[in-house]
Amino acid sequence: MRLLLLEDDQVLGDGLRDYLRTEGHVVDWCQRVGDAALLVNEPYDALLIDWQLPDGSGLDWLRRLRQRGLTTPVLMLTARDLLSDRVRGLDGGADDYLVKPFEPEELAARLRAVCRRTAGTGGERIGFGAVEVDLTAKAVWLDRLRVELTAREWALLEALVLRAGRIVSRGDLDALVIGQDAEVCSNVLEVHISNLRRKLGRGFIETVRGLGYRIGVPGA
Repeated sequence: MRLLLLEDDQVLGDGLRDYLRTEGHVVDWCQRVGDAALLVNEPYDALLIDWQLPDGSGLDWLRRLRQRGLTTPVLMLTARDLLSDRVRGLDGGADDYLVKPFEPEELAARLRAVCRRTAGTGGERIGFGAVEVDLTAKAVWLDRLRVELTAREWALLEALVLRAGRIVSRGDLDALVIGQDAEVCSNVLEVHISNLRRKLGRGFIETVRGLGYRIGVPGA
């Protein structure tokens, strides 16, 4: 997944960024609301937002994003542990609420749960005809046989599965799979799409000319 992390604590932010990267995620880390606001229109799979920041309230910023129509899943990361705070955070637009201090493994598990909800399934395996995908295990099967993918191929598959049934532009896929360095890789996306089609079937990924790429909805 591509994640936007908004956390002002240097030690915590640095540790979370490094851990999430070892989990295979692309992480953009900001320490101020103003900096995150410059990136939020980029395609992200989830936002991780601290409540109290040097230049404002992360929760107030989240409320404004929701009012503007942002639908990206959001995890609130905060030391505020009162029941009233948790209620405010969830009512203010957070999809989940994690109280500091927490273990990074729990954060990763909550992200996986958000993935499943975003993909529209509560189960572990998501079916697309002969193809089955497990976002938690980072595994895919074709006709019940396990298919091995590279890290970039998996990132591309994950981005499409999380947006199943929707057209995803080439630019968004570049950003989701490669991150902020996407512009330096001119044909990397096409290579990975070609590899996925070879491994999972040519009809699995549809090219929508002039718009981008799409896979079908689960169960279709």
